[in-house]
Amino acid sequence: MREMGNWREYQRERLANDPEAAIDYLQLTVEEYLADGDLPFFLKGLRTFIESQGGIAEICKRTDIEPEILLDALSNEDARRLDILNTILNTFECRLPLQHKADANFSVKPERKSFIT
Repeated sequence: MREMGNWREYQRERLANDPEAAIDYLQLTVEEYLADGDLPFFLKGLRTFIESQGGIAEICKRTDIEPEILLDALSNEDARRLDILNTILNTFECRLPLQHKADANFSVKPERKSFIT
């Protein structure tokens, strides 16, 4: 009989074994954060994604980011800097699309809005 784990463990395993699902999960995590601004929930999702991709050490090796810097960015206290980007984007009614580089069929046409009345 297979032992049941928790939801986060299941997500990490699923994302580790399916790169497309991992990118989709990251996209959804970013979209939800930009929509509702729930920073703690966003950070939890981001940590789940990072853990599924080999953890802090692997991400730091692949990105050439110091582990301390990444850990600080993922902590609730220092993560407020992420909120600044969300605030700026919301002010101008904008958002960032997340796209995998290999997706050649993806096209983003920015919506232009005039802020001059």
